[in-house]
Order: sequence, then C-alpha cells, then structure tokens
Amino acid sequence: MLFHPGVLMIPQILPLPCAISDIFAHATVSGQITVADRYGLMAAIISDSLSDEDRQAIDRLLHAARRGRVQVVDELSAVSQP
Repeated sequence: MLFHPGVLMIPQILPLPCAISDIFAHATVSGQITVADRYGLMAAIISDSLSDEDRQAIDRLLHAARRGRVQVVDELSAVSQP
C-alpha cells in the first residue's frame, strides 16, 4: 500500500472464513461472547458480504444476549491462560 499525503487510506476488514459459525458454536457452548468474538462479528457485519446463514446466526446471538442466555464478557479470548 502506497502512502499519499492528504489521502485517507481505510484498511479493508475481511472476516475469516467460518468465523461466524465458530463464534456461534463457542457462544452456544460457553454462554459467553468475548472481546475477540465481538470484533469478529463487527468485521463480518462491516464487510457486508454475509450469507443468509451467517446473518441468521448473528441475529440468534444478539437475541440470546438480549435474553441473558449469552453473556458479553470483557475477556480478550476464551482460551485459558496458563
């Protein structure tokens, strides 16, 4: 990427393949959405290239969070640290 003075370069945000299904599976098992999960969901929504299945999974996660079945936690990752 070349730098041009006075030109704002906005990086393209691309979600990882299968990221939504991984986040959905993790949240279903753990009952939590982490900071990393939230950024993954945000990247997917911003990319505006979601499949209907991914969009439905995000809607279900948001509904579960509103109902209290999934907690939004301030942990960076669900991976435990030694």
